[in-house]
Amino acid sequence: MKILVLNCGSSSIKYKLFDMGHKEVIAQGGIEKIGLHDSFLKFTLPSGEKKVLEKDVPEHTVGVEFILNTLVSPEYGAIKSLDEIDAVGHRMVHGGEKFSESVLLTKEVLDAFTACNDLAPLHNPANLKGVNAVSAILPNIPQIGVFDTAFHQTMPNYAYLYALPYELYQKYGIRRYGFHGTSHRYVSQRVCEYLGVSPEGKKIITCHIGNGASVSAIKDGKCIDTSMGLTPLEGLIMGTRCGDIDAGAVTFIMEKEKLNTSEISDLLNKKSGVLGVSGVSSDMRELEAAVAAGNPMAILAEKMYFYRVKKYVGAYAAALGGVDIIVFTGGVGENQMNSRSDVCAGLEFLGVKVDPAKNKIRGVEAVVSTDDSRVKVVVIPTDEELMIASDTMNILSAK
Repeated sequence: MKILVLNCGSSSIKYKLFDMGHKEVIAQGGIEKIGLHDSFLKFTLPSGEKKVLEKDVPEHTVGVEFILNTLVSPEYGAIKSLDEIDAVGHRMVHGGEKFSESVLLTKEVLDAFTACNDLAPLHNPANLKGVNAVSAILPNIPQIGVFDTAFHQTMPNYAYLYALPYELYQKYGIRRYGFHGTSHRYVSQRVCEYLGVSPEGKKIITCHIGNGASVSAIKDGKCIDTSMGLTPLEGLIMGTRCGDIDAGAVTFIMEKEKLNTSEISDLLNKKSGVLGVSGVSSDMRELEAAVAAGNPMAILAEKMYFYRVKKYVGAYAAALGGVDIIVFTGGVGENQMNSRSDVCAGLEFLGVKVDPAKNKIRGVEAVVSTDDSRVKVVVIPTDEELMIASDTMNILSAK
């Protein structure tokens, strides 16, 4: 079974084509700058060579058509005919309370998803554009929606509710939803496979840390808490997001700086985080280089970043009543050894011991804790696209 996975943003489309018989990626790439004159498709050939094709892509239907034509082109194609594609799986950002699992995309499902647009005004409409584009080009192909928020729908109400007047939850659905759910689900399942243990009876903390970052507490394979909230702004310090902040500080800044709601949102989401503190970059690789060069503000930003992760790990160990496994994933968690050592330093009282020699790895599955550590500390590179493809295959197989 061949499954195309699409991740549609407001000005981009990322894709991977899987042969699920071997769980193998046979084509991958993405279009950037949709709607601009210098848009282009960048993709990777089976040899590993990267190619860039420039083309005017005014909107998503043209973009999806460009991707499909490239997949079957004589020069760059991975398949001979579009008939070889059995289904399309879509990353869908915000399913609200309506979706707790992946589903076949019908008109009723899409109407319910559209009703969640207020909760993710930038992401959900872009996701819908991808679905509609596929429908226009391949009207008979089944499409599956996999929701970032679905995995977190097992949180109890005392964990997801805010202490606001309850009527605001009833009227507008204001609550904590969480994001990165597909990643947290994948790595929490994969770490159990990797260690040869059952999710049942296990207390797992998954740390998806990168430019966007979140932590989840998982008990018996189900999420009981996660750091992101109504929006991805809550929780950890991120590349450009401030994470947890006193709401009183927000209104104070608005008054002092004479900012309206869109301007304060821009400040908190796009000008804060490690970029705002360091003044260097939102990219943790550039921040790490500045730290190595002795930049004091970069050093401060990195300490703040890792300290916030450590606080959430400690809090979720309390919420879970202990912890058996801590997983690091995401661009930083997978590739920066100091992210793991700094977060785990001081957690020895929980039974966490990181082995400095084992921890000298990047981007591979590995146990990085000592042999006598009561808590397993494990690196699991995330694969959200494979999770989406697997869900798509499972739903179609069950029909």
